[in-house]
Amino acid sequence: MTPDILLVIGILIFVILLFIFEWVRVDVVGILMMVLLPLLGLVTPAQAVSGLSSNAVVSIIAVIIIGAGLDKTGVMKTLSHYIFVLSGNSERRIMFLISGTVAGISGFMQNIGAAALFLPAVRRIARQTGVPVSRVLLPMGYCAIIGGCLTLVGSSPLIMLNDLMRVVDSDVAPFGLFSVTPIGLALVLAAILYFMLFRKWILPERQPEDRDHPVSAILESLHEDVGTLFELHVPWNFKPQTIGSLHLRSFFYTSVVAIARHRRREKSFAPMRDTEIHAGDHMAVVGPPDKVEEMARLLGWEIRRNLVTFAEDLSPNEAGLVKAIIAPRSKLYRHTVSEIQFRKKFQVNPLAVLREDEVFVANLSELVLRPGDALLLQGRWERFHRLKDSPDLIFTTPIQGEILREDKAAHALACLALSLVMILGFHVQLSIALLSGALGMVLLRVMSIDEAYRAVDWMTVFLLAGLIPLGMAFENTGTAKLIAATITQWLGDEVAPILLMTVIAILSSFFTLVISNVGAAVLLVPLSMNLALNIGADPRIAALVVAVATSNSFVLPTHQVNALIMRPGSYRTIDFIRAGIGMTLLYLVVMIAAVWAFFGIY
Repeated sequence: MTPDILLVIGILIFVILLFIFEWVRVDVVGILMMVLLPLLGLVTPAQAVSGLSSNAVVSIIAVIIIGAGLDKTGVMKTLSHYIFVLSGNSERRIMFLISGTVAGISGFMQNIGAAALFLPAVRRIARQTGVPVSRVLLPMGYCAIIGGCLTLVGSSPLIMLNDLMRVVDSDVAPFGLFSVTPIGLALVLAAILYFMLFRKWILPERQPEDRDHPVSAILESLHEDVGTLFELHVPWNFKPQTIGSLHLRSFFYTSVVAIARHRRREKSFAPMRDTEIHAGDHMAVVGPPDKVEEMARLLGWEIRRNLVTFAEDLSPNEAGLVKAIIAPRSKLYRHTVSEIQFRKKFQVNPLAVLREDEVFVANLSELVLRPGDALLLQGRWERFHRLKDSPDLIFTTPIQGEILREDKAAHALACLALSLVMILGFHVQLSIALLSGALGMVLLRVMSIDEAYRAVDWMTVFLLAGLIPLGMAFENTGTAKLIAATITQWLGDEVAPILLMTVIAILSSFFTLVISNVGAAVLLVPLSMNLALNIGADPRIAALVVAVATSNSFVLPTHQVNALIMRPGSYRTIDFIRAGIGMTLLYLVVMIAAVWAFFGIY
């Protein structure tokens, strides 16, 4: 036990305490390691900053850019649409579909890639359904990690498994591509079942701390005055009438913001006063709940419990409320809302006007606008993006969403396909293959280079880059070897094979929390095979246990997938500890049981 080993163990305990008590932000912990470890002589200066250029960190940067390109072209919107159609608003079905899909993809590409690609889709679905993203991202991240065990190319330790076994025994029979699939399937199903049963106790319900589009207090008060969004169905015995003739705003303080007819195929998102309402139409209205209920009762219309026809079109992803101020020299000055024809000209719905301390909702059409008037407008984000540079209106609330470049969707998919072909077909290093796809996004003008830079979550980058030299310190000082040798000496030569495999699995799980899973596999595969030979057990099974157990990294945000989802889900270290302890124990039990059932432990 050298001084350097004691120092490394002390630093590990210090880092864990920083994660748990959150004295500083997690990315600051990473930067601290990059500075502290070389100053203490535990790693070289080159090793301290090598994490910034490591295969894992570069891969994360590239795959985030690829995911952002797929999101900007509407590919992830289409994917989230199909998931939403299958899952509806059910948190359980959303969790099952997303986690299961990501796990399946992780079986054929690096788990960090699968998680990063699905991150934009998960955010969209969360905003659309109202399910907190923190309730979905953690199960998705864990299943992305576990999904790497579905095939022999899903995670780095499994890719290296056959080569590592040949170091000990050149004649050992190699594992096939799908040899590990039964174990992986059992682990994925166990993880999904774990979250289904215990999600109320282990998943936090938290909104992201870095919300990109805060709502001002004025907008919130205006929103309370104009009411809530409802969907209504017009019965078949209703005689056609225009919106204006019904005087909905005057009598019920309610505005029609969308109409769908002809079996919901034709939709208008800024209906005019002379637009007719027909039997069988579906409408979206904004108004006070009591007034909307009174209106529906008097007109014989049916109020839907949730948005159905407009569930996607008017979801927070696609539409919302903004506040705009009439500019001092605006052409709208001295004109009424009716004269301006807001709906026809701008394709947005005026809901209210705030003038000093007075809010105008009823008879809004005849109100003469003045400079400084604040308008509450409802509409689709794409319309607001086209209006934000108008000299007549000054938008004082951030406009969400963006104008999708759907004409570039094929180019974005081609960039993703290029990366996958390079990885799976030509065995190009992961970081280079993914950087090729990210570069393609820029060269094909799917996104600008500035948009690519803005898409990267640099907190995740510095967290991982700082933890990589900590793993190097464990190896440089011999701490990892000392722990492994101590366990080996403690076991001795007379131990039951199933107990040996359990200890190997626990040891592998511990090492993957403090060093890379590749480093853990390189260290423990030869060691575990020799231990198995000493007691007459199958060395191939011991090596397989190590390769699978190195994916058991759930308790701390040290795994690259955990680091990726930490900020978008507003997770804290305690969230990973709460969910990860149970997941770690379940993983060990299911893995040993699956190895025994499908391979035998003798």
